[in-house]
Amino acid sequence: MTRLRQAAGRRRKPAEADCRAIERFCEMLLSERGASLHTKDAYERDLKAVATYLAALSGSLVEAGCEELRGYFARLAGGGFAARTAARRLSSLRQFYRFLIAEGVRADDPTEIIDGPRRGRPLPKVISEAEVEALIGAAHRQARAAGESGSPRALADALRLLAIVEILYACGLRVTELIGLPISAIGRDAASLVVRGKGSKERLVPLGELARAAATAYLAVRATHLAGGRASPHLFPSRAKGGRLTRHRVGQLLKGLAAAAGIDPKRLSPHVLRHAFASHLLAHGADLRAVQTMLGHADIATTEIYTHVVDDKLKAVVRDHHPLSR
Repeated sequence: MTRLRQAAGRRRKPAEADCRAIERFCEMLLSERGASLHTKDAYERDLKAVATYLAALSGSLVEAGCEELRGYFARLAGGGFAARTAARRLSSLRQFYRFLIAEGVRADDPTEIIDGPRRGRPLPKVISEAEVEALIGAAHRQARAAGESGSPRALADALRLLAIVEILYACGLRVTELIGLPISAIGRDAASLVVRGKGSKERLVPLGELARAAATAYLAVRATHLAGGRASPHLFPSRAKGGRLTRHRVGQLLKGLAAAAGIDPKRLSPHVLRHAFASHLLAHGADLRAVQTMLGHADIATTEIYTHVVDDKLKAVVRDHHPLSR
C-alpha cells in the first residue's frame, strides 16, 4: 500500500489554520476575481485533498515545503491518478501560495520549482455537421408535436430546448454562460448575444438567423417557466430551486434529444456542441482569431487545438477518397 493510500486511510482532518486559509482564498476568488461557484468549488476540493493528505502525515498545507509537496505528487502518480488531475491540483496550489504571499502569510512559493506532470493534449470530442442537423431536426419535430398536443407547458419545454440547441451551436457558449444569460443579453434586434464569460469578461457573439428565430419563438412562451408568474432576470428561468436551469438539467435535455435524433447520448454534451461550433467554423475557412474571440479564449493556443480536428478530417478525406490511398 502506498503512503498516499495509507494517508487516505487515516483521513485526519486538515488543520484549522489550513481550513481558514482555504476559506479566505475561496472568498478572494469570488469577490476579487469574479470566479463562478463551480470554479471556486473546484479549487476548494483540490486544496482540501492536499491538506487532508498532509494532515494525515502531521503536516500543514499553509506551512508545507517543496519536498512534502513533491512527495504528494509522486504518491499521486503512484496511486494511479490521471496526469490531468495532478496538473489541476498543482495549478490550484500555485494560485493558493501566491495568495498566501500576497497576504503576508508566507514569503515563498513551495511549488515554484515543482514540474507539472507530462500529459497529452486530447483532441476535443465533436459531432459531425450531419449529426448537428439531425439533432436540430429532432428538436423541431418535438416542437411541432408539442404544438399539436395543445399543451402550453409541453410547447414551452420544446421551444426552450430548440432555443438551447440553436444558441449553443450558433454561438459556441459554455453551458455556464448559457444558463447565466440574462433576459437582457438578447438585444432588441436579437442579432447578437452579450455573453459574460470567465473572469466576468463580456463579449459580443453574433446570433445567426435560425438561432434568432428559435430565440424569438421561445421568448413568446418563456413566461410558462416562471415560478408563480413572477418576473425573472434569467433568459432560461426554471421553477426549480435557484430560479434558472442548471448545468446538469441542460445536459439531461441534450442527451434525451440525442436519443431522439438517433445519436448515442454518451457522445453529446453542451461542451461537445461548443467544440462542434469551433471545428465546423474552421473547416469552412473561418479565421482562427475570429473563432478565438467568439469562444472567449484568452490564449489563441487554446483555440488552435481545433485545427487538429480539421487536419484529421482532411486526412480522413484523403484516406477514404484519394485513389492512391488504396
